[in-house]
Amino acid sequence: MDFKTLTDKYFDQYIKDLNDLVSIESTRDVEHAAQGAPFGPNVAKALHTLLEMGKRDGFETQNFDGYAGLITLGDGSESVGILGHLDVVPLGDGWTKNPLAVTEDHGYLYGRGVLDDKGPLLAGYYAMKMLKDLNVPLKRKVMLIAGTDEESGMGGIKEYVKVGPIPTMGFTPDANFPVIYGEKGNLHITLDSDEPSLIEDFQAGTRPNIVIAKADAILNTDQFDEKMYDFFLKTNDLKGRGSVEDGKVHLYAEGKAAHGSMPYLGINAGVLLLNYIAKAYQDKLAGELYELLKDWKGTPEGIDIDGVYMGFLTMNPGIITIHEGHAHVLIDIRYPNDTNPDKIIKGFEEACKELGGTIAPAIAYAGDPLFVDPNSKLVKDLMASYAKYSGDTFSPAVTIGGGTYAKMFDNFVAFGPEKPWVKPPKDLQVGGCHEADEAISVADLKEAIAIYADAIVRLANE
Repeated sequence: MDFKTLTDKYFDQYIKDLNDLVSIESTRDVEHAAQGAPFGPNVAKALHTLLEMGKRDGFETQNFDGYAGLITLGDGSESVGILGHLDVVPLGDGWTKNPLAVTEDHGYLYGRGVLDDKGPLLAGYYAMKMLKDLNVPLKRKVMLIAGTDEESGMGGIKEYVKVGPIPTMGFTPDANFPVIYGEKGNLHITLDSDEPSLIEDFQAGTRPNIVIAKADAILNTDQFDEKMYDFFLKTNDLKGRGSVEDGKVHLYAEGKAAHGSMPYLGINAGVLLLNYIAKAYQDKLAGELYELLKDWKGTPEGIDIDGVYMGFLTMNPGIITIHEGHAHVLIDIRYPNDTNPDKIIKGFEEACKELGGTIAPAIAYAGDPLFVDPNSKLVKDLMASYAKYSGDTFSPAVTIGGGTYAKMFDNFVAFGPEKPWVKPPKDLQVGGCHEADEAISVADLKEAIAIYADAIVRLANE
C-alpha cells in the first residue's frame, strides 16, 4: 500500500484543518482558567477543534476535562499510541508571515505550531484517518492522545495518566527522524540573591526552555557611554539601544531565540547584558551571575559532561529577573543519563560558594532521562517505516536533549517529523521550534503522514 500517494489525496483537507488549529493562539493562560479549560480558553478551543474533527470523521472521541483529548480507532486489549500536543509557546516578535495562519512559501508551511506540534500531531491523525477510510485491518487499538500543556510542564498529560487509558506502546511526533530512543533528563535550577546591585530592574526571558531573545535593564545611575554600549552590541551580534531617562540608565538588548535544549543555536541577550553591566559598571551581582551562566555546557559549575549515549549536558538560563532588590534566575538543564540531579546541584552549590555565597541555588524541577533499547522491536519497526518512505537507510536511531511526551509513558519514543541535517535554502527565512517564522517543509510533512500510517500498521499488527 503506497501511503505517500494516498497522502496527496488528503493533503488539501489536511491544510484546511491545520489552519483551523494554527489560527488559535493556544498559549498557556491560567489566569483565565475555568472548568474544562485548565490552561485557558484558547487551549481548550484548540482541543475542542481537534476533537470535533475526530467526530466529523467518525472516530470515537473523549475530552478529559480539558487536560487532554483522546481519538481512537479499532479495538483490542493492547494499543498503539500517538501522543502530541496542541499548546504552543508565545508568538514572539520578528515574524515575516502571519503566525496565526498557515502560509505556504517556496515549499514551506509557516505558522506557530506547524512544526511544534500541531502540524505533526495532525499528521498522525491523518495517518489514522487514511487507515480508517481504507478499512485496513488492525489487531491493536490505535489511540491518538492530544495534550494541552507540553510547553509548560506537561501538566495536562500528568492529569490524563491518572484517569485515561495508557497505550501499550507508541510514539510522539514531536522531535526528529529517524527514531529518538533516548532523551536527556530535564532539570530546573533556580538562583536567588538579595545582594546589593546598581540594577534597579532587570527583565529577560519568557520561558525556561527558550533562549532569551530580549532583555531590559534599568540602572540606578545617570552615567552612560553610548559608544561603549554600541561596541558591546556589535561585538556580541546583538541589537539594542541605551538612554538616560529621569536620571537612570535604560538598556535594551536583543539576541536570538532558540529551543532551550540547543542554547548554542541562540544568542542569550539576558546573560550578555549582565556581562556588560558587570564590566561597564563594576557591578558585583551582575558579574557573579554572568560567571555562573556564561557557559551553556556548565563548565563553571563543573557539570560539563559528554554522555556515552546522549551527548553533552546543556544549560539554558531562560528567565532572569531583578526587582525590588531581589535577583531570580531560572535555568533549564538537559543532562545525559551518565549524571544525575544530585551531582548537578552540588556543582552549583560549590560554584556559588566560591563566589562568596550570596547566591543560593535550588532544584525547582527534576525529570528523569528516557532510554529505550535501540535494539527493541518498537525501535526497529519504526526505523523500517522511516526507511521505506524516506529512502534513508543510513541514518541511525539517536538521542536528543529535548524533553518530549515520550517520557510520560513506558515503551514510547519520539519519532519525527524533522530531519535536522536537511537545511532550507539560504535565501529563505525558515524558523525552527519556538522561533519566529516557524516552518516545516511540505514534502517532509507529506512524507511524515505516510511514515506514520505505515508505522501504525506495523505496530498494530505484530
